[in-house]
Amino acid sequence: MDRKLTIFFTSDIHGYFAPTDYANNCRADAGLANCAANFMDDGNTLILDGGDTLQGSPFTYWLYSRTEEKSLIPAKLMNLAGFHFITLGNHDFNYGVKELERYLEALDAKCLCANVEGLRFNDRYAIRTLDNGLRVGICGVTSQFVPNWEKPENIAGLTFSDAFETARDVLAEMKKEKVDLTICLYHGGFERNTDTGALLSVTTENEGWRICQELDYDILLTGHQHMPFADKCVNGTWTCQPPDKARQYIRMDVTADGDGNVTAHSKLCPAGDVTPERFSEILDPLEEQLAAFIDAPLGHIDVALLPDEPLARALNGSLIADFFNQVQLEASGADLSCTSLANSLRGFSKDVTVRDVVASYVFPNTLKTIRVDRAVLKKALERSAAYFELDENGLPRVSESFLVPIIQHYNFDYISGVETTIDLRRAPGERVTSIRWKGEELPPDLSLTMCLNSYRASGAGGYEFYAECETLREQPEEIAELIISYIDRHPQITVDETKWLTVLY
Repeated sequence: MDRKLTIFFTSDIHGYFAPTDYANNCRADAGLANCAANFMDDGNTLILDGGDTLQGSPFTYWLYSRTEEKSLIPAKLMNLAGFHFITLGNHDFNYGVKELERYLEALDAKCLCANVEGLRFNDRYAIRTLDNGLRVGICGVTSQFVPNWEKPENIAGLTFSDAFETARDVLAEMKKEKVDLTICLYHGGFERNTDTGALLSVTTENEGWRICQELDYDILLTGHQHMPFADKCVNGTWTCQPPDKARQYIRMDVTADGDGNVTAHSKLCPAGDVTPERFSEILDPLEEQLAAFIDAPLGHIDVALLPDEPLARALNGSLIADFFNQVQLEASGADLSCTSLANSLRGFSKDVTVRDVVASYVFPNTLKTIRVDRAVLKKALERSAAYFELDENGLPRVSESFLVPIIQHYNFDYISGVETTIDLRRAPGERVTSIRWKGEELPPDLSLTMCLNSYRASGAGGYEFYAECETLREQPEEIAELIISYIDRHPQITVDETKWLTVLY
């Protein structure tokens, strides 16, 4: 006899509980509250979350920095959504063990994070018997890279084991309990392309492919990468991943027959425009207080940072980019800093607000520090120099390769710490004529440390050589949050106005 299970799955909510676009100060068809309006529990349902719930939005920054209730509010909202089980993401550790345990204690859902030891209110796995008699075994694991990213004081007393090995061991334990169906709730993604099998990463940060290939879970629910997909079956394991910020959720419909066969079909579902009243009663007064915080001056900058047209800022430098690099340098302690700017951005008045930050640094990136030398820097600078071409009058314009098939001004990088000269009259790949460090040409045998966003450090955007550089440090906070914290600490800011790049043509 066939028995049915419906799964509603979210992951990487990152503090986006309300249907709010904080950058543009308007309502959005997104947020956990709107997703939850679509969840229905008929007794043969599981409502699950894959972690990274507590960090990443102005809402949770405000909760944790300005209020006493802190993690109790997210717990209340998760309870209203009706979650049965969750696992933990790397960002859920950002506020320390005490706050994380307060959150877990207040949750109605059970936390399943089998490869984390020393954390209260956390189990290795759970067996859930549905109304139709189906016995479901659910394991939760998180990426074992958490200690690589998190501040030691935030995970003191905790031990992180290998995610794959733990998932394997727990699968064997659940099978001994004669379950009909197994689920791995994994705060991690895929190291290979789920369509082609092509290798994406050689680290063990994401091991979804290996779990599907070497273990025989019926269902693998993934997160962490913010790469949405649905309705995939990899080596007999049904898998999917929702996007971040609760813009969509997964609905998976599962059938288990009497012979032990499991089939599942999933889809990405829009959050929609309906906010249940039970959420509004909590969120509306909090969002009103938050709006006052977001729009109040957080600090003062000595010069307004207003955006130029993309070509002008690439040619002449950008004080916005210099400011971002200034923040990154302090946060990382690196010798050099590299940043990029969105295709369009708000900029900052002298009295800078949180809303200015989230509307100007729009990427969900974290910060990495790598080791570089002159050869690596030259490759990077040549890649950015390819942003320009000369028209028939010898004047610079944006190269078509940065405009077609999509506009990608964000792939031009601004590097602070070395003074660079490029000559656009030279052929692409040979345009960098000078790289000066502390007033002298950078020698080929001197290595420096450089911080840059996690997207660029992965080699994306034509900077694949960065992926081969030694990683020295990874920081868990999103860069937008680092910027907010910097302004919070330095209410009177003087922006570095060094002209780091000279363009000849």
